[in-house]
Amino acid sequence: MTASDANLPTRDHRSGPPDPRAEQGRAALVLRDRGRAGPRRIGFLLLPGFALMAYGCAMEPYRAANELAGQELYRWRHASPDGQPVLASNRVAILPDQGLERPMEVDDLFVCAGGNPAVFDDPALLSWLRAQAARGVRIGGVSGGPFVLARAGLLAGHRCTAHWEYIPAMAEHFPDLALTRNIYEIDRHRCTSSGGTAALDMMLALIAAEYGRPLASAVSEWFLHTRVRDSGESQRMSLRERYAVGHPTLLAVLARMEATLEEPLAREALAAEGGVSVRQLERLFRAHLGRTIGSHYLALRLDRARALLRQTTLPVLQVAMASGFASAAHFSRAYRARFGQPPSSERGRVAA
Repeated sequence: MTASDANLPTRDHRSGPPDPRAEQGRAALVLRDRGRAGPRRIGFLLLPGFALMAYGCAMEPYRAANELAGQELYRWRHASPDGQPVLASNRVAILPDQGLERPMEVDDLFVCAGGNPAVFDDPALLSWLRAQAARGVRIGGVSGGPFVLARAGLLAGHRCTAHWEYIPAMAEHFPDLALTRNIYEIDRHRCTSSGGTAALDMMLALIAAEYGRPLASAVSEWFLHTRVRDSGESQRMSLRERYAVGHPTLLAVLARMEATLEEPLAREALAAEGGVSVRQLERLFRAHLGRTIGSHYLALRLDRARALLRQTTLPVLQVAMASGFASAAHFSRAYRARFGQPPSSERGRVAA
Protein backbone atom coordinates (compact mmCIF):
# COMPACT_ATOMS: atom_id res chain seq x y z
CA MET A 1 0.00 0.00 0.00
CA THR A 2 1.38 3.43 -0.88
CA ALA A 3 1.21 6.48 1.32
CA SER A 4 -1.49 7.89 -0.96
CA ASP A 5 -3.90 5.08 -0.10
CA ALA A 6 -4.48 7.05 3.11
CA ASN A 7 -6.47 9.56 1.02
CA LEU A 8 -9.65 7.58 1.29
CA PRO A 9 -11.84 8.92 4.13
CA THR A 10 -12.74 6.34 6.74
CA ARG A 11 -15.20 6.29 9.56
CA ASP A 12 -13.67 3.68 11.88
CA HIS A 13 -11.70 4.21 15.07
CA ARG A 14 -8.40 4.48 13.22
CA SER A 15 -9.29 7.65 11.33
CA GLY A 16 -8.77 10.00 14.23
CA PRO A 17 -9.57 10.69 17.86
CA PRO A 18 -13.02 9.50 18.95
CA ASP A 19 -15.52 12.32 18.56
CA PRO A 20 -19.21 11.52 19.15
CA ARG A 21 -20.12 14.97 17.77
CA ALA A 22 -18.29 14.45 14.47
CA GLU A 23 -21.41 13.90 12.33
CA GLN A 24 -23.13 16.86 13.96
CA GLY A 25 -20.05 18.98 13.25
CA ARG A 26 -20.01 17.94 9.61
CA ALA A 27 -23.66 18.86 9.19
CA ALA A 28 -23.03 22.32 10.65
CA LEU A 29 -19.92 22.99 8.54
CA VAL A 30 -20.48 25.34 5.63
CA LEU A 31 -17.60 25.35 3.17
CA ARG A 32 -16.62 28.32 1.10
CA ASP A 33 -17.30 27.52 -2.56
CA ARG A 34 -13.97 27.75 -4.35
CA GLY A 35 -15.35 26.63 -7.70
CA ARG A 36 -12.76 23.85 -8.01
CA ALA A 37 -13.37 21.00 -10.44
CA GLY A 38 -11.84 18.45 -8.07
CA PRO A 39 -9.73 17.95 -4.96
CA ARG A 40 -6.67 20.13 -4.47
CA ARG A 41 -3.63 17.98 -5.14
CA ILE A 42 -0.92 18.07 -2.45
CA GLY A 43 2.58 16.68 -2.89
CA PHE A 44 5.23 15.92 -0.29
CA LEU A 45 8.88 15.47 -1.26
CA LEU A 46 10.51 13.66 1.63
CA LEU A 47 14.29 13.87 1.98
CA PRO A 48 16.20 11.31 4.06
CA GLY A 49 16.22 12.26 7.73
CA PHE A 50 13.10 14.42 7.43
CA ALA A 51 11.46 15.41 10.72
CA LEU A 52 8.47 13.13 11.24
CA MET A 53 6.64 15.52 13.58
CA ALA A 54 6.85 18.41 11.12
CA TYR A 55 5.74 16.14 8.25
CA GLY A 56 2.79 14.83 10.29
CA CYS A 57 1.73 18.36 11.20
CA ALA A 58 1.87 19.27 7.51
CA MET A 59 -0.04 16.27 6.14
CA GLU A 60 -2.60 15.37 8.79
CA PRO A 61 -4.63 18.61 8.54
CA TYR A 62 -5.58 17.64 4.97
CA ARG A 63 -6.82 14.22 6.08
CA ALA A 64 -8.80 15.83 8.87
CA ALA A 65 -10.27 18.40 6.46
CA ASN A 66 -11.57 15.58 4.24
CA GLU A 67 -13.00 13.74 7.21
CA LEU A 68 -14.70 16.74 8.76
CA ALA A 69 -16.09 18.00 5.45
CA GLY A 70 -17.38 14.54 4.55
CA GLN A 71 -15.86 14.86 1.06
CA GLU A 72 -12.50 14.67 -0.64
CA LEU A 73 -11.28 18.25 -0.65
CA TYR A 74 -7.63 17.24 -0.80
CA ARG A 75 -5.69 14.40 -2.38
CA TRP A 76 -1.99 13.80 -1.70
CA ARG A 77 1.03 12.01 -3.09
CA HIS A 78 4.57 11.44 -1.90
CA ALA A 79 7.92 11.44 -3.65
CA SER A 80 11.45 10.59 -2.59
CA PRO A 81 14.69 11.39 -4.42
CA ASP A 82 15.08 7.84 -5.76
CA GLY A 83 11.51 6.57 -5.56
CA GLN A 84 12.48 4.20 -2.74
CA PRO A 85 11.16 4.19 0.85
CA VAL A 86 12.60 7.15 2.73
CA LEU A 87 13.56 7.11 6.40
CA ALA A 88 12.55 9.86 8.81
CA SER A 89 14.92 11.07 11.50
CA ASN A 90 13.55 8.41 13.86
CA ARG A 91 13.99 5.65 11.22
CA VAL A 92 10.28 5.33 10.40
CA ALA A 93 9.94 4.66 6.65
CA ILE A 94 7.42 6.20 4.27
CA LEU A 95 6.68 4.44 0.97
CA PRO A 96 6.49 7.07 -1.82
CA ASP A 97 4.35 7.08 -4.94
CA GLN A 98 7.18 8.13 -7.24
CA GLY A 99 10.72 9.35 -7.62
CA LEU A 100 11.92 12.35 -9.59
CA GLU A 101 11.89 10.70 -12.99
CA ARG A 102 8.75 12.64 -13.91
CA PRO A 103 6.93 15.79 -12.74
CA MET A 104 4.57 15.52 -9.80
CA GLU A 105 1.02 16.30 -10.85
CA VAL A 106 0.11 18.46 -7.87
CA ASP A 107 -1.04 21.97 -7.06
CA ASP A 108 1.10 22.37 -3.94
CA LEU A 109 4.45 20.71 -3.24
CA PHE A 110 6.05 20.71 0.20
CA VAL A 111 9.69 19.74 0.75
CA CYS A 112 10.21 18.06 4.12
CA ALA A 113 13.79 17.85 5.36
CA GLY A 114 15.60 17.61 8.66
CA GLY A 115 19.02 16.96 10.11
CA ASN A 116 21.51 19.37 8.57
CA PRO A 117 20.03 20.65 5.30
CA ALA A 118 23.00 22.99 4.84
CA VAL A 119 25.07 20.04 3.55
CA PHE A 120 22.36 18.93 1.10
CA ASP A 121 23.38 19.55 -2.49
CA ASP A 122 21.73 17.40 -5.16
CA PRO A 123 21.80 19.29 -8.48
CA ALA A 124 19.27 16.96 -10.12
CA LEU A 125 16.78 17.37 -7.29
CA LEU A 126 17.22 21.14 -7.19
CA SER A 127 16.67 21.30 -10.96
CA TRP A 128 13.52 19.17 -10.58
CA LEU A 129 12.20 21.58 -7.94
CA ARG A 130 12.84 24.57 -10.22
CA ALA A 131 10.97 22.80 -13.03
CA GLN A 132 8.01 22.19 -10.71
CA ALA A 133 7.92 25.89 -9.79
CA ALA A 134 8.13 26.86 -13.47
CA ARG A 135 5.00 24.76 -14.09
CA GLY A 136 3.09 26.95 -11.64
CA VAL A 137 3.14 24.61 -8.66
CA ARG A 138 3.02 26.38 -5.31
CA ILE A 139 6.21 25.37 -3.50
CA GLY A 140 6.64 25.07 0.25
CA GLY A 141 9.29 24.01 2.72
CA VAL A 142 8.84 22.43 6.15
CA SER A 143 11.48 22.22 8.92
CA GLY A 144 14.75 21.99 6.93
CA GLY A 145 12.85 22.32 3.65
CA PRO A 146 13.26 26.12 3.37
CA PHE A 147 17.04 25.66 3.28
CA VAL A 148 16.66 23.32 0.28
CA LEU A 149 14.33 25.79 -1.47
CA ALA A 150 16.84 28.59 -0.88
CA ARG A 151 19.62 26.47 -2.41
CA ALA A 152 17.38 25.87 -5.44
CA GLY A 153 16.96 29.65 -5.78
CA LEU A 154 13.22 29.46 -5.19
CA LEU A 155 12.98 31.89 -2.27
CA ALA A 156 14.54 34.93 -3.93
CA GLY A 157 12.20 37.91 -3.69
CA HIS A 158 9.87 36.17 -1.21
CA ARG A 159 9.49 36.45 2.54
CA CYS A 160 10.55 33.18 4.11
CA THR A 161 11.36 31.61 7.44
CA ALA A 162 13.12 28.56 8.85
CA HIS A 163 13.70 26.83 12.16
CA TRP A 164 15.56 29.13 14.55
CA GLU A 165 18.51 26.69 14.58
CA TYR A 166 18.91 27.06 10.81
CA ILE A 167 18.47 30.84 10.58
CA PRO A 168 22.09 31.88 11.35
CA ALA A 169 23.41 29.48 8.72
CA MET A 170 20.79 30.50 6.16
CA ALA A 171 21.63 34.15 6.71
CA GLU A 172 25.31 33.38 6.13
CA HIS A 173 24.64 31.27 3.01
CA PHE A 174 21.95 33.50 1.50
CA PRO A 175 22.43 37.07 2.76
CA ASP A 176 19.92 38.52 0.29
CA LEU A 177 16.96 36.45 1.51
CA ALA A 178 14.01 38.24 3.14
CA LEU A 179 14.39 35.89 6.11
CA THR A 180 12.13 36.33 9.13
CA ARG A 181 11.89 34.58 12.48
CA ASN A 182 8.13 34.03 12.19
CA ILE A 183 6.65 30.57 12.67
CA TYR A 184 5.59 30.48 9.02
CA GLU A 185 5.44 32.67 5.93
CA ILE A 186 3.01 32.51 3.00
CA ASP A 187 4.12 34.84 0.23
CA ARG A 188 2.42 34.34 -3.13
CA HIS A 189 3.54 30.94 -4.49
CA ARG A 190 5.98 30.21 -1.66
CA CYS A 191 5.17 28.81 1.77
CA THR A 192 7.77 28.15 4.45
CA SER A 193 7.36 26.78 7.95
CA SER A 194 9.88 26.85 10.77
CA GLY A 195 9.17 23.21 11.60
CA GLY A 196 7.61 21.20 14.39
CA THR A 197 4.03 22.16 15.17
CA ALA A 198 4.35 25.41 13.17
CA ALA A 199 3.55 23.36 10.06
CA LEU A 200 0.08 22.73 11.49
CA ASP A 201 -0.57 26.46 11.80
CA MET A 202 0.62 27.07 8.23
CA MET A 203 -1.62 24.36 6.82
CA LEU A 204 -4.57 25.73 8.80
CA ALA A 205 -3.95 29.12 7.17
CA LEU A 206 -3.88 27.50 3.73
CA ILE A 207 -7.07 25.56 4.42
CA ALA A 208 -8.77 28.74 5.65
CA ALA A 209 -7.76 30.57 2.47
CA GLU A 210 -9.13 27.73 0.32
CA TYR A 211 -12.31 26.70 2.14
CA GLY A 212 -12.91 29.26 4.89
CA ARG A 213 -12.01 29.72 8.52
CA PRO A 214 -14.81 27.47 9.91
CA LEU A 215 -13.20 24.39 8.34
CA ALA A 216 -9.71 25.43 9.49
CA SER A 217 -11.02 25.98 13.02
CA ALA A 218 -12.72 22.58 12.98
CA VAL A 219 -9.47 20.92 11.91
CA SER A 220 -7.56 22.75 14.62
CA GLU A 221 -10.03 21.64 17.28
CA TRP A 222 -9.95 18.07 15.94
CA PHE A 223 -6.27 17.93 16.91
CA LEU A 224 -6.87 19.62 20.29
CA HIS A 225 -5.02 22.64 18.92
CA THR A 226 -7.10 25.19 20.76
CA ARG A 227 -5.39 28.34 19.49
CA VAL A 228 -4.47 28.86 15.86
CA ARG A 229 -1.29 30.92 15.78
CA ASP A 230 -0.73 33.77 13.35
CA SER A 231 2.37 33.68 11.19
CA GLY A 232 4.05 36.53 13.09
CA GLU A 233 4.29 34.71 16.41
CA SER A 234 7.72 33.95 17.82
CA GLN A 235 9.32 30.56 17.27
CA ARG A 236 10.93 30.47 20.67
CA MET A 237 9.71 30.75 24.22
CA SER A 238 10.09 34.12 25.83
CA LEU A 239 13.21 34.60 27.93
CA ARG A 240 10.97 34.59 31.00
CA GLU A 241 9.72 31.09 30.13
CA ARG A 242 13.03 29.75 28.83
CA TYR A 243 15.01 30.66 31.94
CA ALA A 244 12.14 30.56 34.46
CA VAL A 245 13.18 34.08 35.47
CA GLY A 246 10.91 37.00 36.25
CA HIS A 247 13.39 39.66 37.35
CA PRO A 248 13.00 42.56 34.86
CA THR A 249 16.63 43.71 35.09
CA LEU A 250 17.96 40.24 34.42
CA LEU A 251 15.56 39.72 31.52
CA ALA A 252 16.66 43.00 29.92
CA VAL A 253 20.31 42.03 30.20
CA LEU A 254 19.70 38.51 28.85
CA ALA A 255 17.94 39.98 25.81
CA ARG A 256 20.83 42.35 25.22
CA MET A 257 23.33 39.50 25.44
CA GLU A 258 21.49 37.41 22.87
CA ALA A 259 21.42 40.38 20.50
CA THR A 260 25.19 41.03 20.73
CA LEU A 261 26.86 37.65 20.30
CA GLU A 262 29.08 38.84 17.45
CA GLU A 263 30.29 41.88 19.40
CA PRO A 264 29.97 40.98 23.10
CA LEU A 265 29.54 43.82 25.54
CA ALA A 266 31.64 44.33 28.64
CA ARG A 267 30.11 43.56 32.03
CA GLU A 268 30.02 47.29 32.77
CA ALA A 269 27.95 47.98 29.66
CA LEU A 270 25.53 45.16 30.50
CA ALA A 271 25.15 46.45 34.05
CA ALA A 272 24.43 49.95 32.71
CA GLU A 273 21.81 48.39 30.42
CA GLY A 274 20.05 47.04 33.50
CA GLY A 275 20.60 50.15 35.60
CA VAL A 276 22.54 48.28 38.29
CA SER A 277 26.17 47.89 39.36
CA VAL A 278 28.35 45.07 38.05
CA ARG A 279 28.34 43.51 41.54
CA GLN A 280 24.54 43.57 41.68
CA LEU A 281 24.28 42.06 38.20
CA GLU A 282 26.70 39.26 39.11
CA ARG A 283 24.56 38.49 42.16
CA LEU A 284 21.45 38.31 39.97
CA PHE A 285 23.13 35.86 37.57
CA ARG A 286 24.35 33.63 40.38
CA ALA A 287 21.04 33.70 42.22
CA HIS A 288 18.77 33.03 39.21
CA LEU A 289 20.98 31.16 36.73
CA GLY A 290 23.68 29.66 38.93
CA ARG A 291 26.50 31.05 36.78
CA THR A 292 28.48 34.21 36.22
CA ILE A 293 27.81 36.84 33.57
CA GLY A 294 30.91 35.76 31.68
CA SER A 295 30.16 32.03 31.72
CA HIS A 296 26.62 32.59 30.47
CA TYR A 297 27.73 34.92 27.68
CA LEU A 298 30.44 32.45 26.65
CA ALA A 299 27.95 29.57 26.52
CA LEU A 300 25.64 31.57 24.23
CA ARG A 301 28.48 32.43 21.88
CA LEU A 302 29.77 28.86 21.74
CA ASP A 303 26.28 27.53 20.99
CA ARG A 304 26.07 29.95 18.07
CA ALA A 305 29.50 28.86 16.88
CA ARG A 306 28.51 25.20 17.00
CA ALA A 307 25.46 25.85 14.83
CA LEU A 308 27.56 27.76 12.28
CA LEU A 309 30.20 25.03 12.17
CA ARG A 310 27.60 22.36 11.54
CA GLN A 311 25.48 24.25 9.04
CA THR A 312 27.95 26.35 7.04
CA THR A 313 31.28 25.96 5.30
CA LEU A 314 32.69 29.14 6.85
CA PRO A 315 36.36 28.88 7.88
CA VAL A 316 36.88 28.32 11.59
CA LEU A 317 38.37 31.80 11.99
CA GLN A 318 35.28 33.35 10.41
CA VAL A 319 33.02 31.33 12.71
CA ALA A 320 35.10 32.49 15.65
CA MET A 321 34.70 36.14 14.66
CA ALA A 322 30.97 35.72 14.04
CA SER A 323 30.71 34.39 17.60
CA GLY A 324 32.64 37.21 19.24
CA PHE A 325 36.14 35.69 19.49
CA ALA A 326 39.20 37.75 18.57
CA SER A 327 41.42 34.80 17.68
CA ALA A 328 41.07 31.23 16.42
CA ALA A 329 43.33 29.98 19.23
CA HIS A 330 41.14 31.45 21.98
CA PHE A 331 38.05 30.12 20.22
CA SER A 332 39.50 26.60 19.92
CA ARG A 333 40.47 26.46 23.60
CA ALA A 334 37.04 27.63 24.74
CA TYR A 335 35.29 25.28 22.32
CA ARG A 336 37.26 22.24 23.46
CA ALA A 337 36.65 23.12 27.12
CA ARG A 338 32.88 23.35 26.50
CA PHE A 339 32.29 20.46 24.08
CA GLY A 340 35.28 18.20 24.64
CA GLN A 341 36.47 18.36 21.03
CA PRO A 342 38.00 20.88 18.61
CA PRO A 343 35.79 23.02 16.35
CA SER A 344 37.02 21.18 13.24
CA SER A 345 35.37 17.95 14.47
CA GLU A 346 31.92 19.48 13.91
CA ARG A 347 32.32 19.74 10.12
CA GLY A 348 29.74 17.65 8.26
CA ARG A 349 27.96 16.50 11.41
CA VAL A 350 24.18 16.46 11.49
CA ALA A 351 22.67 18.95 13.91
CA ALA A 352 20.45 17.64 16.66
